[in-house]
Amino acid sequence: MMSPSPRLLSPATLAKDLTAGLVVFLVALPLCLGVALASGAPLFSGIVAGIVGGLLVGMLSGSQTSVSGPAAGLTAIVAAQIGKLGTFDAFLLAVVFAGVIQIVLGICRAGFIAAFFPSSVIKGLLAAIGTILILKQIPHVIGHDPDPVGEMSFDQPDKQNTFSELWASLFDIQNGAAVIGILSILILFFWDKIKVLKKSPVPAPLVVVIVGVIISLIFRKLGGDWAIGTSHLVQVPVAQTSAEFLGLLRYPDFSALSNPTVYVAAITIAIVASLETLLNLEAVDKIDPEQRVSPPNRELVAQGVGNIVAGMIGGLPMTSVIVRSSVNINAGVKTKLSAIWHGFLLLACVLLVPAWLNEIPLSALAAILLMTGLKLASPKLFRQMWNEGKNQFLPFIITVVAIVLTDLLLGILIGLGVSIGFILRSNLRRPLKKFMEKHITGDVLRIELANQVSFFSRASLLETLNSVPAGGHVLIDARNTNYIDTDILDLIQDFQNTTTQAHQVQLSLVGFKDKYPQVEDRIQYVDYSSREVQSALTPERVIEIMKEGNERFRNGQQLTRDIGRLVDATSSGQFPMAVVLSCIDSRTPAELVFDLGLGDIFSVRIAGNIARDKVLGSMEYSCAVAGAKLILVMGHTSCGAVNAAVDLICSHKTAAEATGCGNLDTLISEIQLSVDLNTCKKPEQWLPGEKAAYANEVSRRNILRTMRMIRERSATIDKLVLEDKVAIVGALYDISTGEVSFFQTAESSRHKLSIPMAVIV
Repeated sequence: MMSPSPRLLSPATLAKDLTAGLVVFLVALPLCLGVALASGAPLFSGIVAGIVGGLLVGMLSGSQTSVSGPAAGLTAIVAAQIGKLGTFDAFLLAVVFAGVIQIVLGICRAGFIAAFFPSSVIKGLLAAIGTILILKQIPHVIGHDPDPVGEMSFDQPDKQNTFSELWASLFDIQNGAAVIGILSILILFFWDKIKVLKKSPVPAPLVVVIVGVIISLIFRKLGGDWAIGTSHLVQVPVAQTSAEFLGLLRYPDFSALSNPTVYVAAITIAIVASLETLLNLEAVDKIDPEQRVSPPNRELVAQGVGNIVAGMIGGLPMTSVIVRSSVNINAGVKTKLSAIWHGFLLLACVLLVPAWLNEIPLSALAAILLMTGLKLASPKLFRQMWNEGKNQFLPFIITVVAIVLTDLLLGILIGLGVSIGFILRSNLRRPLKKFMEKHITGDVLRIELANQVSFFSRASLLETLNSVPAGGHVLIDARNTNYIDTDILDLIQDFQNTTTQAHQVQLSLVGFKDKYPQVEDRIQYVDYSSREVQSALTPERVIEIMKEGNERFRNGQQLTRDIGRLVDATSSGQFPMAVVLSCIDSRTPAELVFDLGLGDIFSVRIAGNIARDKVLGSMEYSCAVAGAKLILVMGHTSCGAVNAAVDLICSHKTAAEATGCGNLDTLISEIQLSVDLNTCKKPEQWLPGEKAAYANEVSRRNILRTMRMIRERSATIDKLVLEDKVAIVGALYDISTGEVSFFQTAESSRHKLSIPMAVIV
């Protein structure tokens, strides 16, 4: 969904858009000519594509920053297709059909393709474009212009190599152009460093062009080696009349409709142009300061309409262009009015003032592009990608090198291939979430499948399953999965039918039955306290289970449980491991704190976790009848009941007097038996933090006292303890950390428990 954008004619954005459009126009003009020359097409076809890309595509596009025009990345393809079709007019017919295909792609919502390109490849595209800009513009900055229009394209399969051009430029420096180029770089560099100039409404590139023209005119008067000839200036085709202008237009050759090569060319152009547009659009959105999101499907339709119109009047195929778009952003663009305005300026210049434009030195424009390239391929970006690790840096740098040494499309495909290689490697090594869960009856390796499980995960899943030792247990959890490839399902079935028997590995499945009926859900391990489990448990093992559960609770790694299955399994009876006497505090539910399931414990909750008659009755039933092996008395820090008991006894008040609750006194009075009156203070006498520490110590004393009272007040439980059938253990739950600290007394158990001893108060 596209973010809201300002109105095109908003007074707040108009000035910035007009200046940005002017800067883009100055950069786009030589690019239009250069791309046409590199493509082996009429020079005017590049201007036509620029005009259509600005005026028509600019209006139809949903992007506020993207600028469309003849694409440097298409030059090799355009040159090849013109050669295959024999004439430029037949090629124009292919451009028209390519536009139709793009519209269909947009209507079919094929713009999602760009989302599958890794960010490392997109950043590599940006850095590569920047690197190429720098390399291409260095010769032009110092006045080495081997072609008459200052060709600035990226793909030159039949021309001199970029690096040989750099070498040749060292021996072919034009003094006047070099002075203008270097001075232009200095202006652009220091413009952003000087606070007053940076805030100036006049953009630095415009100043560079004006200064370049003035110096060029001065050098022309000086003459000699300083004079800048026409080969170092922009050259726009001149049309004196509207008839001459129309005469520069070309039209498609419809007689080529029967030529199948036209349709092959159209498909090729449509695919490459669409891919380049989507990638450029994604890259431009990443460098947009306002981080607006451009709708890709709408962009495909806009590009398609633009290519149909361009093909009908003699223009080259176009795409969203990263160079012009990045210049647009650097110039402070606010809305797409900038792109439309740049298209209007292109049209006006070839109609009205071609001679004026032909006074602009190529070295000044080259300096603008060079500094734009430096922003795209900044050292900061390379350091950032390096710091992100080899999985990000290698696809990034390989994309950069591949694009620089080959061309845009091939370089992107190479970078994408490298990224896919890393993805496959990552899927082979770490595609699955694996947890070793400690259930009541033993360890279970839980494999949690991702939301989308493709064929790429097959090797890793197979390796994981085969690594399970004999006698092990595996749970494959597909509850959060929306798609599982058929090969993965076949692998699971094969493992279930053959490998589990051969290696004595048990396989449990959950989350499959609703979406994948060919794989049946089944849980083969016991994750609740059944009769058999309870009879095999000892108090020591119950404490271990609770410790493990509390650790999972603190780490956020709770066991996977099928609640519906537990409801069915426990409906015929209950065989709890323990009875937990805890406080009613809302933050201390024992089942969550110890990560337990249905039927695992009896939970008795009362404020202050005290042992009153009715509480003792419930505990006696839990142990003597239901067979619980452990009584856990669990208090907690910051206990409200304990704090109230301390405040009331120190203030010599009753609960009824302080709260109006008449039934609280018997409960509070029980807790107050654990308060040392010799250390008691009134509420206003406590130092900061002292009261909390004191109350927590009272909570611990209260737990120990309750453990003693259970045996003193219940002959049934006392007998079970003496017979080594039940142990009584204390615990303090820290509400700030979630950790439970266990302790025992010499009188609370005849078992040797691996928990600290405490002295009964």
